[in-house]
Amino acid sequence: MSEMKLAKPRFDIGLATNNLESMRDFWQKDVGVPLDHVLKVKRGQNQHRHDVMGSVLKINHFEETVPDAPPAGYLELLVASDKQPQSLVDPDGNAVSLVRPGVDGISQIAVRVGVRDLAAHKRFYSEAFGFPERPYDKGLAFQAGEGLILLEEDPSAPSDAEFRGKGWRYITFQVFKVDDEHKRVLDAGGREALAPVTLGKTARISMVRDPDGNWIELSQRASIVGSLD
Repeated sequence: MSEMKLAKPRFDIGLATNNLESMRDFWQKDVGVPLDHVLKVKRGQNQHRHDVMGSVLKINHFEETVPDAPPAGYLELLVASDKQPQSLVDPDGNAVSLVRPGVDGISQIAVRVGVRDLAAHKRFYSEAFGFPERPYDKGLAFQAGEGLILLEEDPSAPSDAEFRGKGWRYITFQVFKVDDEHKRVLDAGGREALAPVTLGKTARISMVRDPDGNWIELSQRASIVGSLD
């Protein structure tokens, strides 16, 4: 299967919070990622978009209480950094590690994912996305542009997590044609969570789910590809 053509050679990662000020303070000062801009998603939800070496950390701030839903399989964000290597936890309990560039092949960012069936996820990322596999001594790794998806088998990993909830909730791939790539993922056995929909003049997006039900956004963003047609 050919590799999915990404409109941006990096993936993004998102979370939800009610704890905006302390979260922004932590990510900007402790981790050192700058705020790019605030996107008003809808009434009661603003997305504070931070630049992480070309990837976007999406801090979705909700006025309504974010439920204490069970966690998703996304365990940790790893960031290649010139800072002192360290493992941190943000005010909402999200794990992030600063690592030396090159550790586990990480040159930009990586997301560590606990999965119930490594073979099923290998098929998913190989066939639905066509991402090349990389060495990883704790499981399997797939190269997604400049980033890495690190898969570690855990029979007790979460399954079918809710989209709304605290903790890491989804990753985003920017693509040129959402409808085509959404169909590709479904044809390869991925599950549909949200059929393609256009959000004003900003983006056309869809949502799919991996074999454990972790959420993955596909986004055709006008500012990147120039058109939502």
